[in-house]
Amino acid sequence: MNDEPRITELLNQLGYPGTESFLLEKMQVISNSPNSELFVYEKDQKVIAVISMNFVPQLALKGDFARISYMAVDAFERSNGVGKELEELCVSLARTRNCERIEVHCNERRLDAHRFYIRQGYYESPKYFVKKLDR
Repeated sequence: MNDEPRITELLNQLGYPGTESFLLEKMQVISNSPNSELFVYEKDQKVIAVISMNFVPQLALKGDFARISYMAVDAFERSNGVGKELEELCVSLARTRNCERIEVHCNERRLDAHRFYIRQGYYESPKYFVKKLDR
């Protein structure tokens, strides 16, 4: 099954339109990286959710960090436990890789997602700096 069209739809729902031109290349990069994972969740042979995560080696800490980079659950499937299952999979993988913590960046407008992560045991860590790079 070709998951790319459904992942594109899910990313559109998440607020990331226009991924069609580069999504396959990004999926291949993630799949080939030892520090990245990409999973889809299927129901009735249809992709209804996607999650990607990265493992970030730490120089000054014994354990590394895990980061959920993207999680999208189809709008019609939310609140059915799919996100919880995917998040728990990430936690399990992070523990297997001896990570010290797992983190996720979640845009301030995604209030439902904030409530989800809080229920999963996450807490807000407000200092986050970003620098945009010209290409």
